Amino acid sequence: MSEKPFVSILTPVYNGEAFIAACIESVLAQTYTNFEYVIVNNRSTDRTLEIARSYAVNDRRIRVEDCETFVGVIENHNRALSLASPASKYCKIVSADDWILPECVEKMVALAETNPSVGLVGSYAIAGTKVMNTGLPFNTNVVKGHVVCRASLLGGPYVFGSPSSLMYRADLTRQTNAFFPNPNPHSDTTACYEVLQQSDFGFVHQILTGTRVHSGSETSKSFKHGTLYRALLADLARYGPIHLTPEELKSQRDEFMAMYYEWLIAALYTNRKDPKFWAVQKAELEEAGIHVSYAKLALGALARGFHTVLEIVADPRMRVQRILRFVRQDAKKVKAEYYT
Repeated sequence: MSEKPFVSILTPVYNGEAFIAACIESVLAQTYTNFEYVIVNNRSTDRTLEIARSYAVNDRRIRVEDCETFVGVIENHNRALSLASPASKYCKIVSADDWILPECVEKMVALAETNPSVGLVGSYAIAGTKVMNTGLPFNTNVVKGHVVCRASLLGGPYVFGSPSSLMYRADLTRQTNAFFPNPNPHSDTTACYEVLQQSDFGFVHQILTGTRVHSGSETSKSFKHGTLYRALLADLARYGPIHLTPEELKSQRDEFMAMYYEWLIAALYTNRKDPKFWAVQKAELEEAGIHVSYAKLALGALARGFHTVLEIVADPRMRVQRILRFVRQDAKKVKAEYYT
């Protein structure tokens, strides 16, 4: 087994005591044994560190890094990658509230070793009761980087999944100190686009990973605060000109913005007591070169079923506060999913 490539499996974690034991046990159950397992504790205030160390005592492959400073979620992911062994050929992140099936690493390494052009390997994943990352033809195991980026930017199929459902070639993660290039929780998708500028995408047609769906997950927080939409727009602005025609780029930008405005009109009301909410939305969009249109925001209100008056559509200088006056009248019509 020592002749097989060495793999660094990494779990960046903060306050993960509820699920960390199951996560660790799924890693230790791998049929592939030539790996190290690095658990990076981000100043947890619960029993996470205690649990991790209890496993490390009994398995020399586990290394627990107890960090002195607290950092954001994405920065802790980058910190974990920086702690991977220089000897590793592949890096596999497993989020603390996720798990991997016993054949996960073995299947992913086998595909990557058979196809040297592959820099990123994915698979099907279970999220709750749903099978995720579907869409590639079953007989397709390798897709050119440009082709899969183009398909994703055009709306599907989305096969990148999450860090837990991917394995990275380590020489690509070492090219920068910020493999996940921005603090947005969906920076892992941006990293996929970046890796696929110089490599191909491999996919194992098998369920190899699982994700827990709960209110405290980063995915749940993302939908609540709109980071998913802003990440989509930022990735489109950066990688769309590389992979799409000008006509396709404009069409996708218009579609994504319409989705964002529909979400935003409900979120503005939900977060009306948070003085920072609107400033964050504007700042992150403008960082991606996108400016908020109050007229389109009003159209978003109409699309969500709010009975605003035609004056809102006609007046591009309409202030958010004025729009909200009309939103409040029909707040009960906002679907419950926007509040969870």
